This record gives sequence, structure tokens and C-alpha cells, in this order.
Amino acid sequence: MKPAASIPDSECILRRIGRLSEQKNLPVYAVGGFVRDQLMGLKTSEIDFVVVGDGPDFAQEARNLLKGHGWIVYPKFGTASFLVKDIRLEFVTARSESYRDHSRKPDIAPTDLAGDLSRRDFTINTLALSLSESEFGRIHDPFGGQKDIRKRLIRTPRDPAETFSEDPLRIMRAARFASQLGFQIHKDALAAMESERERLRIVSQERITAELLKILSHSRPGVGFRVLQKTGVLGVIFPELTEMVGVEQRDTHHHKDVFDHTLKVLDNVSAVSDDMRLRFTALVHDIGKPRVKRFVEGTGWTFHGHELAGVKMLRHIVPRLRLPAEYFRYARELTRLHMRPIQLIGEEVTDSAVRRLLVDADDKIGDLMILCRADITSGNPKRVETHLRNFDEVHRRMQEVEEKDRLRAFQSPVRGDEIMRLLGIPPGPRVGRFKKQIEEAILEGIIPNDHDAAFEYLLRIKDQKS
Repeated sequence: MKPAASIPDSECILRRIGRLSEQKNLPVYAVGGFVRDQLMGLKTSEIDFVVVGDGPDFAQEARNLLKGHGWIVYPKFGTASFLVKDIRLEFVTARSESYRDHSRKPDIAPTDLAGDLSRRDFTINTLALSLSESEFGRIHDPFGGQKDIRKRLIRTPRDPAETFSEDPLRIMRAARFASQLGFQIHKDALAAMESERERLRIVSQERITAELLKILSHSRPGVGFRVLQKTGVLGVIFPELTEMVGVEQRDTHHHKDVFDHTLKVLDNVSAVSDDMRLRFTALVHDIGKPRVKRFVEGTGWTFHGHELAGVKMLRHIVPRLRLPAEYFRYARELTRLHMRPIQLIGEEVTDSAVRRLLVDADDKIGDLMILCRADITSGNPKRVETHLRNFDEVHRRMQEVEEKDRLRAFQSPVRGDEIMRLLGIPPGPRVGRFKKQIEEAILEGIIPNDHDAAFEYLLRIKDQKS
């Protein structure tokens, strides 16, 4: 194997690391995802190394040799990393690790290459590449990882229940690799994910959320979330999502599975945007539906107010997941507004309604429209085509109104200090009320969005009681 296909200069780096390992008389191997991705022809930007000895000490020597930068070291865990150009090199002491019954931190002990490979999560990650000159490029494959890559199969190197119990986060990594690589998870591993899912409660929320975000980052995140739901894992780590599972029917009326619909929306968004905030919002935008669903005789199922219910739920969900506050602010706005563009379909829609949505969405209007278009998931292709054409018309109307009215970063053209000078009033609520009246007049189309028109309007209303 020639490991230079996906990272420029990678073979040079590997050979220099190999020569250094021989000088230091320390066996060093490239391992895991780098070897897997090389065999699959995938691009990667990092190389992991196992050092049968002191990993951080060897990493320091390698950094000096390669003139690396961005040094990070965790002596307690025997790991260190640095960058060579834009390639991240990470070195780890060959180790075994496991969790005690109720511990959130793993116990770590040094071991040899075979021991290190055996403690790894899946066979596709148990591959080690020799770097010594005498056998450069030879792959050590004690658990049949190459065969499983060809079979596109995720399988554990040892008993899966033991593997997942030792490190419960591997349960989520299985779902992540299913999304990332498009592989199937072995039935025994799936069964063990289900039986060991409660062990995830000993893992810190930060690490669980990191894995959730990694699943969201791949091109088809819906695959990973379906695995998490099928194995019951989702009920442990994100129970609100499981409330969306299922279809109920009364008489001839039924509502589609909200969870399945949500994952289709998520995959649709992921096909056109890498914005993690938008992907997260796609995952949660309908999360309020189970809380407000009602069956109305003669009408069928309704979900009135589900967007507002979802916003209330997000106030608790985002902090619990330890996500940045920006995720809440972003998801709150798009969740609150995601039904509004649909209401703009039809000839009777006024410019005023379009203006209000543009102002409310502000700089998120583009992302809102991506979410709304992704929200069209009917199994009827003609219906989807019709809805998309309708959204194209809405988008055209938005562009017309925005160009005509210059609504970006909209606010009253007459500023507060100008109102105070003209009316001889001090700072306070009255100033804000006059500004609000001017803004409402612009949104309703009573006056154009420019200073002179707004100033004249202020003169007309200044003597009104406010």
C-alpha cells in the first residue's frame, strides 16, 4: 500500500516518522481511521500514530524533526498532537482503557500493539500500518478489518456487549460511522447497542453532544439518527426526538411519522448546507408537534402552535446538551418562523406580509427558505414539484419587495435622537413608540422606507396621544 493518495506529502511524513522510530528503538505505527480511509480512497486531514512507549515524548521529537506547530499534549492520557502544514498528527501511547461501572472517566494502562488494537471500537479501525524501512506499508490486520471494509460492515473486534460496556461512547460512534461511511452495523453489534444503551448515562454530556454533532456533520445524518432510534439509544440521550416516532390513525385520518419526516428534512438540508446550526434546527424544528397534536372531527389531525411549543422546549434542550447559546438563538428564530413562508403562497398575499417576514427573519431569511424547501417531503413527486414552484414564487416576491423597500437591517429611518429634538421629549418609552409607529407604517406600505417620508409621517402623528 502506498499511503500518499489522499494527503499531500503523507508518505514523506510517514517515512521520516519511521526512521525516527528506528533511531529511538520505539515501534510506531500509523493506525485507525487514516489506514481505513487510505484503503477506501477517502481524503483525510489527520494521521493517528500508536507508539509502543512514551507517546508524548516521541511526539515532541517528531515535532522538532518535522518543524510542527500547534502543540497539544495530555500527559495523563498519553497523547500529544501537532500540525505539519494543515495535517494534524496525533501520537498516543499504546494503551488499554475501560470504564468502571459508574465512572465518567476511563481507566488507562499501557500495553503493546496487539493490546492497543484489541481495545479499539470497530474492526475497520483496528488496522495498523508499519513504518519501519524493512516493512514500510505492511498492514497489520488481526481482526479482519480489510474484509469488513470490503463488505461495508461495522463490527466490533471483541464481544460487542463487552466492547460497548467498556466504553459506552462507542455505541454512538457506531451510528456515526454508519452515517459517515454508509456502512451497515452487524446485527450482534446492533443488539449490544440496545442492551448496553443505559451505560451512556455514565458518559459526560459534552462527549455525547460531540458525537451528536459529528453525526450531524456528515452528508446523510438521518442514517445515524435512525440507528440511534432503532436501538433505543435516542431515548437515553435525546428523549424529545423519540416522542415524534409513530403514526396515529382515527377513522380515515392519519398523520405521517414526524420523526421520519424530520430525518428527511435533515438530509435535505444537509445536501445543500454545511451550517451546523441549520442542520441542528432541521432536527428540532418540529419537536413541538407531539405536545400540541389534536384530532378535530371532520378536519383530522392538527398541530396548531407547534412552532411556539418547540421554542419553549428548546429553552431546556439546548442548555442540557451543552450547546453554545448561539444554537438556541438561531434555532429559536427559525423554528418560530418556519411556518410563515408557507402562508405567503397565493395571489392574495400582500406586500405587507412579505415585508414583515423579511424584517422578522432579517439575516436568516436565506437559511429559513432552505429549511422550508427541505420541509417538503411528500411521497408524491407532483405535489413536491408544485410546492417547490410555489416557494420559487414566494422567493421572487421577497426579492421584489426587498429590492423595492431596502429592508435589510430594517429600522425606523428617523432615529431616536432626532425624534427627541423635534418633539422636545426626553429619552423614554414615548420615543420607542413613535419609532414603532413609523416602522409599522413602512411595513403596511403607508409610506416608503426613506427618511423624508418617515420624517413627514412623524410630523403628522406627533400630536397624537401616545
